[in-house]
Amino acid sequence: MNRFKTSKFKNTAPKIAKKDEWINNVHAGSFSCQGNHIKASSKLVAFNMEQAGGGMLGLSSVKPGPDGQWTVTQISCHSDLITDMDFSPFDEYLLATCSGDEMVKLWRLCDPELEQPSSPELTLHPGQGRLELVHFHPTSSGLLAVGAAKSPLIWDTSRQDAPLAVLEQHGDHLQSLSWKRDGSLLATSCKDKMLRVFDPRAQLTPVQSAKSLQNNKDSRVLWAKDDLLLTTGFDMIRTREVKLWDSRNLSSSISSASLGTSSGMLIPLFDEDTGLLLLAGLGDKAIDCFEVTSSEPFLSQVSHCLVDNSTRGVAMVPKVVLDVMSCEVMRVLQLTDSCIVPVSYQVPRKNSGQEFHEDLYPDTVGSTPAMSAEEWWQGGNKQVEKVGLNPDRRPKPKAPPAKQMPAKKEVARGGSKEDPGHGCSTSSSPLSTPSSSADPSRSPSSTSGLSSGFLPSPSPSQSAKAIQSLLGPTSKFRHIQGAVMHRDTHITNIRGLNLTTPGECDGFCVNRQRMAVPLAISGGQIAVFERSQPGKLPDTALPTIQNSVNVVDFSWDPFDTHRLAVAGDDAKIRVWQVPEGGLKETLTEPELILQGHTEKIYSIKFHPLASGLLVSSSYDLTVRLWNLESGGEVKILTGHQDQVFGMAWSPDGKLLATVSKDGKVRIYDPRKSTAPVQEGPGPDGPRGARILWVCEGKYLLVSGFDSRSERQLCLYSADSLSSGAIASTQVDVSPSTLIPFYDPDTSVVILTGKGLAFLPKTECNVRDVEIAVGLMLTKATVEPVAFRVPRVKKEFFQDDVYTDTAEWWKPALTASAWLSGSNGQHKKISLKPKDMTPVSEAPKEAPVRKYMPSSFYLEEKTDEQKKEELLSAMVAKLGNMDDPLPQESFEGVDEDEWDD
Repeated sequence: MNRFKTSKFKNTAPKIAKKDEWINNVHAGSFSCQGNHIKASSKLVAFNMEQAGGGMLGLSSVKPGPDGQWTVTQISCHSDLITDMDFSPFDEYLLATCSGDEMVKLWRLCDPELEQPSSPELTLHPGQGRLELVHFHPTSSGLLAVGAAKSPLIWDTSRQDAPLAVLEQHGDHLQSLSWKRDGSLLATSCKDKMLRVFDPRAQLTPVQSAKSLQNNKDSRVLWAKDDLLLTTGFDMIRTREVKLWDSRNLSSSISSASLGTSSGMLIPLFDEDTGLLLLAGLGDKAIDCFEVTSSEPFLSQVSHCLVDNSTRGVAMVPKVVLDVMSCEVMRVLQLTDSCIVPVSYQVPRKNSGQEFHEDLYPDTVGSTPAMSAEEWWQGGNKQVEKVGLNPDRRPKPKAPPAKQMPAKKEVARGGSKEDPGHGCSTSSSPLSTPSSSADPSRSPSSTSGLSSGFLPSPSPSQSAKAIQSLLGPTSKFRHIQGAVMHRDTHITNIRGLNLTTPGECDGFCVNRQRMAVPLAISGGQIAVFERSQPGKLPDTALPTIQNSVNVVDFSWDPFDTHRLAVAGDDAKIRVWQVPEGGLKETLTEPELILQGHTEKIYSIKFHPLASGLLVSSSYDLTVRLWNLESGGEVKILTGHQDQVFGMAWSPDGKLLATVSKDGKVRIYDPRKSTAPVQEGPGPDGPRGARILWVCEGKYLLVSGFDSRSERQLCLYSADSLSSGAIASTQVDVSPSTLIPFYDPDTSVVILTGKGLAFLPKTECNVRDVEIAVGLMLTKATVEPVAFRVPRVKKEFFQDDVYTDTAEWWKPALTASAWLSGSNGQHKKISLKPKDMTPVSEAPKEAPVRKYMPSSFYLEEKTDEQKKEELLSAMVAKLGNMDDPLPQESFEGVDEDEWDD
């Protein structure tokens, strides 16, 4: 025991955070798998959630926000249980997940306040059944160890086709694996009671192995200091125990400790810098802390911490997050059924909080990889450079990388915080680069702001200029401003929103009378709010539409404000009828169910001209047309080789365009052929895309990603898809897909994130020169957003802005008529109020001379005259404080005086 008494960490004490410092709104659940249920980087914490059969991850930040609160969001990762996850030690936003769906996925995450990616950066298909374990390599970038049912795989993520090595098959199911700290060896524990150590670069068989475990129930292996291995498990009488091993000789353990009888698996966490080992049992209400010494291998208990809630998982936060001035040497996050509880371990010291105690904090492993996966595979043994934790010597934090910054061209919420998830930007069609001279507008709301979409942007690329050359003269819409309307028009206190709908879904949908909002409640529930009833919603439960399955997409019938189509993950489409005046009671029986797809649906779209005609895309790689009049399927379109990202009907309703993950853009003529009539190369990136028709159907605009995961816009000629994009422009780097909205009257494209849906043109206030009005869904509110063109003579109807608009909310023909070969077009109406005069008919005013004649400047004046003029000017400027401000009498200039 002498070695214990001399330890500087012998008095390390746990400190459980106060309840107001817990991360709440967590629904962890209980799952049977071998991996972690929670992991943390220096920025984020990810954890299993009970929704979607365990295929959903919860996400929060390691540190609370400025208001002292944590934001918790969700991300749908897999179609089956997420069995394990791991953050990259070199990228705090890169998370690897594996699942019972036999896939490994790499996710480029964002801060929880922002919209999360709808698809992974990378997907690996080992083809070895259910996957249980995934671990990043400790020294090399892009290198993973993956635990299949009975074999560990070593995978270089830059080579997706096959693993670098498939290690020897074990005698039973793998239960854990662990990299040695220097990255040279890999240890595994198995249900066959064997402990194995591999050198993957030297041989596929173990370099050391022994039947070291007494019981085959839930063992864990973890590298400790130097050549020491830790295992947790059960002895012959099912007593939980922890053992210390010399990895060079696995015949017998060199130290052990017993932790009593319990059925819950022991989860070990080890801190190499301090030698402290934490042990938490699943289902237990205690966390034990031991010290591991390597000079004379020994396990000594330091503390026994009782917690309030049963443990579902534990994760250690990186060293750089610790409060070193308070002598905090370790911090863990305890996952429970409903919350995450931080537990801090501190060493009591004099002057704690006033000075840095160097002896407690040796240099720790940094966050820059020592080498690439290829270098490691070729025999490299470089080690990660260590960094100090002394705040006075720590380098200043670098600005976040561009790929983690919110999009430059998107709406900013909350005054200063930008949010690509609810952002929007504007540009003139077909495409253009926003003006760099426009200033952000101020929102009339005092609680939230919306800045102009025309924020400064990089210089246009050659491709962007090529797109701009299609436009001709500079657009009259270059100074469009977006602003959130007054708070009196908002709907607030929305609870339980589902912010993790699939990437192909726009998040929510609206029509002139009401909006549909998905809820994160079991049973695929959708709330319906009336636009005529803004204000704060009651705290009590609201009536909803209950679909009984997870909702993947939903859409209002453009010609019937009461009819809502909802696609579920059971491959069915349910059509609901909302009563006049809105929902008064919960709806459980749809008026129609459409069945035909054999797998989960991606998205649905109503026909723009024909009433009762719907199109859907599915995981079964078909696109199907439905006639709601007859309640049946009428066409099956084929030809896709992978996921359909987006669909769009042509303005005349004759053609259907799609963009797919297989890298193709296609055009179908559904009444003539089930195969595409045109096909061409689409975006390179596999992360999501949107497609729409622009310029009277002459072009297709595609929003997607390039091969480097940069968001881009591509323009295609609808007559020659096979030639590829005729122009493209890079936008920025962000994980979410830009959703384009196109106004055919102005040829303006507005680019948004999820949660912004637009209303018919008749909802625009022409007296304020609004060209588009949308509704923006935030975490708890729905807020109207108006896009305006700044004009001086607002008393006149701006007929150069408002051409006659199509009545697209009225059908031009029936589904049966369209299917039989008929075509139609919408009638057009004028938006001019009867009491307004068109600006084109406004009386012309004589231009005001801007400059004095040259004789004024050349005339000689005496010194007395100059003094008198100066004094008069000062008196005139200061004399009457009741005069109106200059901007109050500002009249602007005529349109023909703009300097283009």
